[in-house]
Amino acid sequence: MTHRILTEIAASISELKANPMKVVSSGNGMPIAVLNRNEPAFYCVPAAAYEALMELIDDAELLKLVKERANEPAVRVTLDDL
Repeated sequence: MTHRILTEIAASISELKANPMKVVSSGNGMPIAVLNRNEPAFYCVPAAAYEALMELIDDAELLKLVKERANEPAVRVTLDDL
């Protein structure tokens, strides 16, 4: 059975157990597919990449909210009102 691997770099669980930081650094900041018997078991995502993904998710949620509210009537205020 074939499996889609969504990274450029993959490592076995044995490699990860032997030297986890070496495996993480081999991805140069990008996620690494960790394989178990040549099948992807999980993805090892460095902290900076994970934080960037979370930012993208937050941005997508904010964009959705902006689009939903784009046609709502505007409320006029002056600086004195604030």
